[in-house]
Amino acid sequence: MALDVMIVDDSAAIRKILHRVLLQADIPLGAVLEAGDGKEALEKLQSSSVNLILSDINMPNMDGIELLSALKAQELTKGVPVIMVTTEGSSSRVMEAVNLGASGYVRKPFTAEQIKEKLSGLI
Repeated sequence: MALDVMIVDDSAAIRKILHRVLLQADIPLGAVLEAGDGKEALEKLQSSSVNLILSDINMPNMDGIELLSALKAQELTKGVPVIMVTTEGSSSRVMEAVNLGASGYVRKPFTAEQIKEKLSGLI
């Protein structure tokens, strides 16, 4: 089954890299949506549904923690797995995301193998 995925990161380069890594990890991809911050992600999710969200933590306008809270509060998105992809060195921010319902996290820089490993239990 092909996965529809949303990649949320304020860096267009990181979004492209994540897309490529998903392909390298042999993840069966359907639609791949991109957003530059949490606000844009929520707007796009009003008209599209996805099976997986990969989100940065540190972003302008609405960060990944705020996005995660909003996703888990909405009926349509509360069951969608969210993997946090971050440079965040502070384990407290990562643990905050996990406590809010993130399905896991990957630290930047990441490899295709790390992404595949994190997704193996979800897909």
